[in-house]
Amino acid sequence: MNAQYGYVRVSTNEQNEERQVTAMRTFGVATDAIFSEKMSGKNFNRPIYKSLMKKLKRGDTLVIKSIDRLGRDYGEILEQWQFITKKKKAFIVVLDMPLLDTREKERDLTGAFVSDLVLQILSYVAEQERVFLRQRQEEGIAAAKEKGVQFGRPKKESQSDFYEIVEKWEQKKLTLQDALDISGLSQATFYRRLQSLSRE
Repeated sequence: MNAQYGYVRVSTNEQNEERQVTAMRTFGVATDAIFSEKMSGKNFNRPIYKSLMKKLKRGDTLVIKSIDRLGRDYGEILEQWQFITKKKKAFIVVLDMPLLDTREKERDLTGAFVSDLVLQILSYVAEQERVFLRQRQEEGIAAAKEKGVQFGRPKKESQSDFYEIVEKWEQKKLTLQDALDISGLSQATFYRRLQSLSRE
C-alpha cells in the first residue's frame, strides 16, 4: 500500500509549525507520518528531510503546505522536485497551490507540463522576493550608518545598551529593523524585553 507523508518546516525555534501540521491532518496525513523540523531552508542538508527521503518510495505521496516549506533556493527546489517525481517516482501535493498536485497529472502530459511550469515560476518569484528583502535590509543598514548608528552585534549586550537602542527607536532615530539589527534580537524578543522594561 502506498504511503502518504507530510513535511513541515519552520526556520527558527520561535516560529510555530502548528498551522502546517493542522493543514496536513485536515488533508488526511496521519499524525505519525508528519515529519517536522526547525531548520533554515537555505539548503537540503536537513536531518529530518533526509530521513523522509529515505522512507519515500515509488507511488508514495509527499504533502507540503507551500512550496517554500520545501526549500528557499530556486535551483535546489527544482532539483528536489525532479528527484522526487522522476527518480523516486513519488507524488507531490502542495496544499496552497492546487496546480502543484502531481497525483492526477501522472498520466497527463499537459498537466505535468503545467505543474512543472508553475513550479518554476513560483520558485523564481520566491527567490526574487528574498533578493529584494536582502536588498532592503542592506539599504536600511546603510541608511542607519549614515545617521551615525554603530553596527556589529555586541558579544554581551548590557541593559544600558538596550535602553539606548529603545530610546533612539522611540525618538524615531532608528527604524524597528535598525533596532533589531543593532541589538541582534528577533522582533518577538525585542518586544518581550521592551515589555519587561515597562514593568520595571
